[in-house]
Amino acid sequence: MYSLNKAQIIGNLTRDPEVRQTNTGQMVSNLGVATNRVWKDPQGKKQEQVEFHNIVVWGKLAEICGQYLKKGQKVYFEGRLQTRTWDDENGKKNYKTEIVGEDMIMLSNKGEGGGDFAQSAPAPQTTKEDTQSAESTEPVEPAVSAGSEKISVEDLPF
Repeated sequence: MYSLNKAQIIGNLTRDPEVRQTNTGQMVSNLGVATNRVWKDPQGKKQEQVEFHNIVVWGKLAEICGQYLKKGQKVYFEGRLQTRTWDDENGKKNYKTEIVGEDMIMLSNKGEGGGDFAQSAPAPQTTKEDTQSAESTEPVEPAVSAGSEKISVEDLPF
């Protein structure tokens, strides 16, 4: 029997990505995305509900998110749901469910949503590990070129 764990969301970033490096040298980025649902209740009154999602991305995609994403931008993430558990200092068990992002597509137009696409950034270097995980970063891979060249607005495929 097979199972499926897949999450797809389109929403707006609630904050700039937080990018850091683990003790083992792996890049990781934490992001927040808000999605909203609008409907009419039985009386015909418009209702709206906002959901906030925690997203974590790893490796090359984490670097790309840190370089190009800004608070307010509309973005698509695809990945899987993962729940972490830990005990706090009082022994209380805590849970946090997040989306482990495997693919990302920027949906905002250039300059929309607080992002500053006019600012050029150095292209990240490709490693053997990045090449092995290239299938998970294909949607944004064209935005990155190997070498030490600067990336300009004209180079971005979106």
